[in-house]
Amino acid sequence: MSEFLDLANWPRRELFEFFVGYTNPYFNVCTQLDVFRLKQFVDQRGIKISLALHYVALRVANEIDPFRYRLKDDKVFVYDVVNGGTTVLLPNESFSYAYFDYHPDFETFVSKMGAAVAAVQNGDGKLKPTMRDDVIYHTTLPWISFSSFAHARNKGRGDSIPRIVFGKFTPSAERLSMPFSVEVHHALMDGLHVGRYLSRFEAALADPETFCR
Repeated sequence: MSEFLDLANWPRRELFEFFVGYTNPYFNVCTQLDVFRLKQFVDQRGIKISLALHYVALRVANEIDPFRYRLKDDKVFVYDVVNGGTTVLLPNESFSYAYFDYHPDFETFVSKMGAAVAAVQNGDGKLKPTMRDDVIYHTTLPWISFSSFAHARNKGRGDSIPRIVFGKFTPSAERLSMPFSVEVHHALMDGLHVGRYLSRFEAALADPETFCR
């Protein structure tokens, strides 16, 4: 059940109190991930790799507790489940947002997210940001092999929501590299937690047949 975290007994309480008042309390990690096996897996099934990447990113986020933490009224609220939002490129080269629920079943997730993205692509093109915070923001930059990333922010809006970015695929011998960015609120987690997230992500990419079933 979603509920507030017991701050009094949280081992990170001092770190939370230290970072929560920072003007810029976010930290960002960029790395390269090998999506070669995931690309093979989805190509064999006729599935867009963008949908599969969102599934892996969101499933792993739900497995790592701090990715479900959000700031509310100077306290920490823990969601049972966090869902997804992503940018969608429109025919006029503008973009809008699609939102979709997390489903642990891969086929269900791919179907539901695909429908949500198509609805935005075929819709009226109006920007429809959400006020929900039980989400994780995603965006894709298939044109850029970046090595660092910074997000536009508006104070007080989605302050504690993690932000994930997928970049351009670069092929090399038996490898397909993709830059990947994770930005999080330091009052809620540390490099240890992001490291666990990335390790689990890499494990999923190495064995998509087992992970995406």
